[in-house]
Parts: sequence; structure tokens; C-alpha cells
Amino acid sequence: MNPFSEYAAIIGIDWADRKHDLCLKTPDDDSLEYSVLEHKPEAIEDWANELRVRFEGKPVAICIESRKVPLIHALLKYDFLVLFPVNPQTLCRYRRALTPSRAKDDPSDARLLLDLVFGVCQQSCPI
Repeated sequence: MNPFSEYAAIIGIDWADRKHDLCLKTPDDDSLEYSVLEHKPEAIEDWANELRVRFEGKPVAICIESRKVPLIHALLKYDFLVLFPVNPQTLCRYRRALTPSRAKDDPSDARLLLDLVFGVCQQSCPI
């Protein structure tokens, strides 16, 4: 059994002061969806409600750096979101291992966060 199938989607979120870069993957599709979410309570509320409707209230895994407390706090009120906080050093080391040039951008970090959650789900050991 693939634990990833427990989630309607997995989303990596790279947090920034003004916007959040997102990378979304569903278990039945190999493609990735990239998007940007404004850092406004109304935008976060609308986005979460759209996810609830799109995935019919089924659980959605969210991977985010653990130091992003304001966004984590904002997402905790949604019962269908399952948060997977990642230590920022874990993401940094993972990026370094996969990107020897140490190039960094927000969409790539969102993808790396998604990959970290996907790896956790593949191993059946949720955080």
C-alpha cells in the first residue's frame, strides 16, 4: 500500500514575506502544479477553501519549513490539512545535496519540500 494514496494531494510551500510559492502533486498524476499564493489572510482562506472543494474535503499533506510559524498557525484551523513541518536545515542540506551549484529559488524549494514529504509518505513514517 502506498501511504501517499491517503492524501488527495501533497503540497510543498516555500514561504516568503509577500508571497508563498506552491508545488502540488496528486497521487494519480505525475505532473506538478506550480502556483503563487499572496501573503494575505483572505488569500490563504480562499486558497484553503478551494482545496477543500477541489479535493472533496479529503486530507491534503502540506510540507512547510517549521520556522514559518505564522503560516503554520493560519493553516492549523483547516481540519483536512495535514502539516508536515520540516527543519530549515533539513531543506538546506537536501537542496545542497541535489544542487551542487547551490542555486536557490522559491519554486524549486517548494518542489524540494514536496519531495521531502513524498519520500516520508513512501516510507510510511509520517512526522
